[in-house]
Amino acid sequence: MLVLGIESSCDETGIALYDSEAGLLSHALHSQVAMHAEYGGVVPELASRDHIRRVVPLLRDTLAQGNRSLDDVDAVAYTRGPGLAGALLVGCAFAEALALAIDKPIIPVHHLEGHLLSPLLSSTPPTFPFVALLVSGGHTQLMRVTGVGEYELLGETLDDAAGEAFDKSAKLLGLPYPGGALLSKLAESGTPGVYQLPRPMLHSGDLDFSFSGLKTAVLTLVREHADDMNDTFKADAARAFQEAIVEVLVKKSLKAMKLTGLKHLVVAGGVGANKQLRATLDDEARRKRFGVFYPELEFCTDNGAMIALAGCLRLQAGTPAKVAGSFAIQPRWPLSELMR
Repeated sequence: MLVLGIESSCDETGIALYDSEAGLLSHALHSQVAMHAEYGGVVPELASRDHIRRVVPLLRDTLAQGNRSLDDVDAVAYTRGPGLAGALLVGCAFAEALALAIDKPIIPVHHLEGHLLSPLLSSTPPTFPFVALLVSGGHTQLMRVTGVGEYELLGETLDDAAGEAFDKSAKLLGLPYPGGALLSKLAESGTPGVYQLPRPMLHSGDLDFSFSGLKTAVLTLVREHADDMNDTFKADAARAFQEAIVEVLVKKSLKAMKLTGLKHLVVAGGVGANKQLRATLDDEARRKRFGVFYPELEFCTDNGAMIALAGCLRLQAGTPAKVAGSFAIQPRWPLSELMR
């Protein structure tokens, strides 16, 4: 089964071909970061217009790289939500029109499920069941994953997600868009222990998260050092912030492993690319003898490969494909609606 995947939920346009037997054949991605940097954040209207410009050339590139034609495609998968309404509509309309033109079925995919399953694209994929730490954009969740579509929510953020806290704290430190990745890079040159920041809900007794208080602590720190906001301060503050985030994510993940009795941990989403998070989890995995799995770095951010994969796995699991023509998007789509 050959599935064409289309991702357009925010500021990346992704197209991919995934074969149920051969795996990922090809993928192409265009990031809008440079365009939105001028405005300090994503401008939805510009994002939508850029998706329109990019989707056809990316499709051609993907088909050429995979040495396939549209006649070879068995189904078209696209991101139905959550995401920016206009951006989602571009991907949805293109997928629907394409599926109708080649007379193939279509399958809507939940964006977060794509992230959740993305480590299966790795050369050393995990096996079910596993605990998943999903740290993507505005979401921080811990889940027990028994199989495709078989998810149990163990804990989630009550306010700001980890990714949001990274971006907002980066802005407080005067870093340009996209701030989260720059803060992580800056933290590498910071000195550990110079500043102490809170670890929200670390000892709450449950698996929920809260990072708004950590962001407020960074604001307080910045105000205290308003007269000496030099590069050294920024690096040390970034290090303190990142250490706080990582400690909370790691300890909550370990608690989830203990409560479920599972031996595989999957980390997915943009924050899953964080070097300190990966290094800390790798150390814990060696010490406590469990397996930890990540998507390849290129698949941590939004991409078409994870959508093609999720669509293919959904079809294999028995989810019925749809006939093209519904044009359905869900800008707000809780992952809980997929849980059973």
